[in-house]
Amino acid sequence: MSKEKHNMGQLAEDAQALMAATADVAGEKVGEARKRLASALESAREMAGNVRDKAVAGAKVADQAVRENPYQAVAIAVGVGVVVGYLLGRRCSRSSE
Repeated sequence: MSKEKHNMGQLAEDAQALMAATADVAGEKVGEARKRLASALESAREMAGNVRDKAVAGAKVADQAVRENPYQAVAIAVGVGVVVGYLLGRRCSRSSE
């Protein structure tokens, strides 16, 4: 996830640099392209904010559920670990044959 975040940040920085570099370039097509780029950047910022807000809300809900039902949460985690371990064990044993 960190790599994607870095790439998106770099893309936004590059787009802003492109807008700054073309600020004094005249022409209808350049102006229209700058407007579209600015709109796309703003849309991307809004989407990133929405995703962040949803992730925080989901984390809060999960935290509350674990706090309300700690034993169930531990049991579910153990169950998932057993299933994943079993599946990985089967996969590894098949690849060694």
